[in-house]
Amino acid sequence: MAEAAVERTGESAARDYRLDDQIGFILRKASQRHLSIFAKLVPGLTPMQFAALAKLFELGPVSQNGLGRETAMDAATIKGVVDRLSQRGLLTTRQNQTDRRRMVVELSPAGTALFARLAETACQVSDRTLAPLSPAERKSLAHLLAKLT
Repeated sequence: MAEAAVERTGESAARDYRLDDQIGFILRKASQRHLSIFAKLVPGLTPMQFAALAKLFELGPVSQNGLGRETAMDAATIKGVVDRLSQRGLLTTRQNQTDRRRMVVELSPAGTALFARLAETACQVSDRTLAPLSPAERKSLAHLLAKLT
């Protein structure tokens, strides 16, 4: 990866451009690695579905929009995730008592039990994703990525 940002234009930029050096490409490949590990260790749930379960376990009941914000999902995506998890009996939904336009989402007992069973496995997913890195590199990577979000 280039050590310093250099302003380039036209043919110079095209000649110097290497896909393998681009942060978006590197992040996509790392994400693909992580998603592959996740799919092997956590069959039957998507990473977004698991994120919803994890955040609800952490926060307790929350509005559907709030859950979307907390899990970095747009309104349409979180609605689909909540609908699918509700159909599986892992979440319950109800209208907010004070604002009938808002939907409150919470884990069902089955959702709580499933998350509790999968939490250790989810840690293994992270460990396997980061396996090529030393503990110091893992900490540094997490710190640097957090600065980008």
